[in-house]
Amino acid sequence: MNRPPPHPTLDLAVIGNGAIASLLDRNGTHLWCCWPRLDGDPVFHGLLGPEGTSGQFSVVLDGQRTATQHYLPNSAIVETILADDAGNSLKITDFCPRFRQYGRVFRPPMLIRRIEPLSGMPRVTMSLRPSFAYGAQAPTPILGSNHIRYPGEAFTLRATTDLPLAHLLHEKSFSVLRPGTVVISGDEPLTDSPDTLFTRFHAETLSYWRTWVTDLSVPFDWQEAVIRSAITLKLCAYDDTGGIVAALTTSVPEAPGTGRNWDYRFCWLRDSFFTIAALNRLSATRTMEMFLGFVLDTVEGGGAGELPPLYPMAPGMPVDEYIATHLPGFGGDGPVRIGNGAASQRQNDAYGAIILSLAQLFVDQRLSVRGDTTLYKRLCPLGEIAEKVALQPDAGIWEFRGMQRVHSFSAAMCWAALSRLALIARAIGREADAQDWAARAATLRAEIMRRIVTAEGWLSGVLDRDVLDASVLILPEIGFIRADSQEFLKTLDIVAARLVRGGFVLRYEDADDFGTPETAFLLCSFWYANALALAGRRDAALDLFERILAVRNHVGLLSEDLAWAAGGKPARLWGNFPQTYSQVGLILCAMRLSRTWEDGLWRAS
Repeated sequence: MNRPPPHPTLDLAVIGNGAIASLLDRNGTHLWCCWPRLDGDPVFHGLLGPEGTSGQFSVVLDGQRTATQHYLPNSAIVETILADDAGNSLKITDFCPRFRQYGRVFRPPMLIRRIEPLSGMPRVTMSLRPSFAYGAQAPTPILGSNHIRYPGEAFTLRATTDLPLAHLLHEKSFSVLRPGTVVISGDEPLTDSPDTLFTRFHAETLSYWRTWVTDLSVPFDWQEAVIRSAITLKLCAYDDTGGIVAALTTSVPEAPGTGRNWDYRFCWLRDSFFTIAALNRLSATRTMEMFLGFVLDTVEGGGAGELPPLYPMAPGMPVDEYIATHLPGFGGDGPVRIGNGAASQRQNDAYGAIILSLAQLFVDQRLSVRGDTTLYKRLCPLGEIAEKVALQPDAGIWEFRGMQRVHSFSAAMCWAALSRLALIARAIGREADAQDWAARAATLRAEIMRRIVTAEGWLSGVLDRDVLDASVLILPEIGFIRADSQEFLKTLDIVAARLVRGGFVLRYEDADDFGTPETAFLLCSFWYANALALAGRRDAALDLFERILAVRNHVGLLSEDLAWAAGGKPARLWGNFPQTYSQVGLILCAMRLSRTWEDGLWRAS
């Protein structure tokens, strides 16, 4: 059998359906799949080891020489083509069913895999080895009539197939003479044969995604990249509660050997704001409507007072951080952390993130769910807290664990909470409230500006100190400052001089809890490109944007960080995957930089 490379990469494709998601490598091996939801137990954990086939679902072609992989256009269905030198080849199709049925979206925790011969008589070995409790428990397979059960303490997986059970159970090679299907689901019998189920679910799922994409308002340029990012963001949203994970994985290091390994399978209020902003720009407003339910049911359900920056996907689930000792980590680069200690931090931008995320509900007349006076009154206490904490120290957007300061981004997001409450109040006819919120926002903005402009005239990332931080690049986007102001133009220049490495942008230049940053943060590079465009430096923005597009993996996806090319080595993606921040940045930059449809189509020369 072919073995995985000694140093894994993030050349991964993602399938999912709003309940679960799975990451597949170039050979079509399932390496990461949490069950029965996005933040659950990884029944496939091969992405984080140990090396071999444990915690994986693979199909290996005897004598395999090549593997190609692609998404079916405008869908979340992946096809992988394996071939050998003897003329034998086969196609593997992977997807999670998602489509409308009985007036609602059908999205069961289910993986469907189809293998079919394309040429010759390909001979394959299939290995299906799920595990439980983060690699601590290997189930003993139980053979059924047309299925294999994998029992665990919390749940049991069932693999139903029309392929030879003995070959799957004992991992013996066999010839693929006709198409065969494997359905991995909960421990319930299927209502149809695997072949019938595949045919119907594949057609319905493909139709669902293509209809969803048809309804997007995409830019003229970079449509394929934007559509892929939009679908990926959709796969990071958990339909049941409306929460949105920051990424589908845990503990893929931000940089090798640094210990910057975090669990991103939680809903950060800030990340959700950016995701919703990107999907709203594309007219995919349903995610915003669902997030409203998450805020009202989960966030407000926690009681009055200051908010934590992140929440689990479902109420009551633990966020306490611990180490999964049975998993060695990405290429052995541990630790593997479960939970996230940032949940106990103060991050003052959360209030602005919620209000910014929901403001469109009050002004967009297309929406079926609209903001009203009742919702406004529920948001007002968040504005009051934002005003109170705006100039108080916090851990900031980068979640420093060893220091608290008054961060410019957090303060500006608190200003945004007050500013948008003024907009909301005006939209629902409460003019006196609108004037009050606007006056309070103006007072706060004046104080922030007095304290973040350095003696050299650029914007500091920390009030009352000279700290260069890429997060200030977002301030024009939220309306805090004009992009053509002298302070912001000087900030662009100093970012170019001190934060750009290898053509990409660092988060900051100073050492943090884990030392000096070693990788570029892709969202910061997108922020910089967007800021350049807003400031009228379009050519520089286009150059940077195209540079970022070039580092996407083979199916157009991005992680969080990038080790830039140096010493003859190519640039390499690092960090949790796929990162919603990065896909958001791609969408917003493309929307900013694209030609209009009128210019691109009607005025094309």
